[in-house]
Amino acid sequence: MVKMISDRYEILDNLGEGGMADVYLAMDTILNRKVAVKILRGELSSDPIALVRFQREANAASKLNHPNVVDVYDVGEYQNKHYIVMEYVGGKTLKQLLSQRGALHKEEAVNIMKQLTSAVEHAHLNNIIHRDIKPQNVMVKDDGTVKMMDFGIALAHDAVQLTQSDAVLGSAHYLAPETTRGEPATNQIDIYALGIVFYELLTGSVPFKGDNPVQIAMRHLREEVPSVREFNPTLPQSIENIIIKATAKNRAFRYKTARQMLYDLNTCLLPENQNVEKVMLGADREPAKTVVMQPTSMAEDHEDPRKKRNLIIGIGTAAVAVLLAVIIYFSGIIPGFSFDPMITMPDIVNYSKEDAEEMLVNAGFDISKVSYKEELDDEIISGYVIGANVETGEKTRKSTALEIRVSKGVYYTIQDYTGKKLSDIEAQFEKDAVKIKIHTEYRMEKDTTPNLILEQSGLKEGDKIDPNEETEIRFVVSASVKFAIPGDIIGMPLNEAKKKLNDIGAAVVLEPLSTSDLSEEELEAIEKGVVIRCNPEVGSEYEQADKAYITLYYY
Repeated sequence: MVKMISDRYEILDNLGEGGMADVYLAMDTILNRKVAVKILRGELSSDPIALVRFQREANAASKLNHPNVVDVYDVGEYQNKHYIVMEYVGGKTLKQLLSQRGALHKEEAVNIMKQLTSAVEHAHLNNIIHRDIKPQNVMVKDDGTVKMMDFGIALAHDAVQLTQSDAVLGSAHYLAPETTRGEPATNQIDIYALGIVFYELLTGSVPFKGDNPVQIAMRHLREEVPSVREFNPTLPQSIENIIIKATAKNRAFRYKTARQMLYDLNTCLLPENQNVEKVMLGADREPAKTVVMQPTSMAEDHEDPRKKRNLIIGIGTAAVAVLLAVIIYFSGIIPGFSFDPMITMPDIVNYSKEDAEEMLVNAGFDISKVSYKEELDDEIISGYVIGANVETGEKTRKSTALEIRVSKGVYYTIQDYTGKKLSDIEAQFEKDAVKIKIHTEYRMEKDTTPNLILEQSGLKEGDKIDPNEETEIRFVVSASVKFAIPGDIIGMPLNEAKKKLNDIGAAVVLEPLSTSDLSEEELEAIEKGVVIRCNPEVGSEYEQADKAYITLYYY
């Protein structure tokens, strides 16, 4: 195994092996930090499907910038080996934690799930479906922070499948029923897996086991997930409800977005929510009660005819009055007295504009009085509803003019680009279709790879910008050191000459000359430990580069 990759990453230790790649602990010698380097196994480099999946992992993770997702720093190829450089996370996997401790306390389990669900929500908002969520793919740091990793079979919403069977990739213990049926992957398969992980955190075990993956997958397809409250009756019903809604076999009853699940996780331990009723998915509503009309008494048939006539006149008068009132009510002749019933505002947040319109019509709103306003949002992707001028659950008139705020895309969050290659950042901005004008200032910087960003200003890490409006950022970038090799190094003591060249940015190699062909007189005449000659020669131009160096020859 190579010890240095791309003249930058020094391999220190083996961290583990996966199905497609080996992972190593390495030192980034430029930024002086530990990193994890995942290297695709040599025999798979010629396998086009394995290579695409490996590249898909890098592309998926590099789009994400979230505290609970392992960062990807660099991607490349070295000596026909494809590699990904990632954030090194010390600690253990969530699976190892469960193996050591068993079921976790509900507070700790909820805290872990909030972090994982937030990471999944972020991935979904960037059109990435993970497809292999499981405790083995989650690192737990000593401070309790969790980091999701291994997007090896992640699928972008607009990506093509690699094979027909690509839809059923993933781990059987966390596999959504629709995946087993061969249906296309959606965000909801990740939500199902989150529900199974939550069950495992609370019980210490997966809900379904079997002799082989097919048997386990069929149990997910046919059997309901066991009750966590049967395992631990002290758990609040609000927690079990989350698992029920996340692992619903029918996707219509499952959480539609990770954001919905995250909301319930954030509120499930509140005292007022712990004793809620158990969620019954697909249960029929209580039928309307039948009103039984009692038969008219026979004695009424023999009443006084005058009473009957007066009764008929009274009923007729009342009917006319009611009819007149109805006509006035529906006509709107009298201001403020028209057919304008109170309607409850449905929850249209995080639904597409088309779905929201359908929900509003079904609720009874006049769609001709709905207007839309586009704006950027931190989380909601383009074309989905952010909110409205009437809050969810609020009652309002049918005639109310609704203003629906629709996302025109998420903000673009600026990162810290120092230590990265300028060409890579330019390519990233172009790929993300963000309008950022780059102003570049070059500075000679010895012992630094050319084209590295040294300083950043104008836009700082964490700034949120509209990707469609042009903004400016300024970079100070390392330039190649250039100079003419000075003549005074000839005859100079070796270490003094080496230091002089190092100080102006040159890499130096020392090469002793052979004395085997020298006569005794020549041996006595030579001066040892000084520079005899150099390559390139004195006066030549030296330019700093990855493999550029000056050789000093001496006796």
